[in-house]
Amino acid sequence: MTTTQPAGPSEAGRDEILADITAMIGLVLEDDGLDGTEVGMRTRFARDLEFESIDLVTLAGHLEDRYGHAVNFAEFMASMELDDIIELTVGRLVEHVAQCLKSAEAA
Repeated sequence: MTTTQPAGPSEAGRDEILADITAMIGLVLEDDGLDGTEVGMRTRFARDLEFESIDLVTLAGHLEDRYGHAVNFAEFMASMELDDIIELTVGRLVEHVAQCLKSAEAA
């Protein structure tokens, strides 16, 4: 007998979310003159992209425009300690978005 694990966000779904978030980051960085920066799952917002708080606010707006209220970036950030925010990676945000979308689909 074969048992299956509950389906999490598929790899294709994560890739699509990564592409969406990368595009959003590009929009934010374009405003700062840092466009063309390579973005991947291990890219850190503060250290690698030099995001400041206003950049995170702008990103939050893009996330809401794309995903609606299913993804609450402010609540996600509020759940973290300062060190976690400083080390926040694109991959962690991708996983958060994927989980939020999965929860919204299940509701």
